[in-house]
Amino acid sequence: MNPFILLMIAIVSEVFGSTMLKVSHGFKRLFPSLGVVLGMGMAFYLLSITLTKIPLSTAYAIWSGVGTALTAVVGMVLFKERAHIQKIIGLILIISGVVALRISNGT
Repeated sequence: MNPFILLMIAIVSEVFGSTMLKVSHGFKRLFPSLGVVLGMGMAFYLLSITLTKIPLSTAYAIWSGVGTALTAVVGMVLFKERAHIQKIIGLILIISGVVALRISNGT
């Protein structure tokens, strides 16, 4: 499988785990707490596989950038967090950086 697809699945798993972390209310709710463990476990497992094919600097930059952007979007959509102009500009810059990294990796 394409390592960038695996990386995207890992990122979505991490965002899911982070979202469940908020919903678990400090691990006080069982099913969201299980979602944290499942999401984060799958995320790091898939990231470890990805790192056998993609350089660490590229993979981790994409992981953190896309993960941060998606988590911010989830926060705005699901938890009604404020979407002010600075946040929107920051997300655009993150996505631009990820595109530049992807292009520089030659794939």
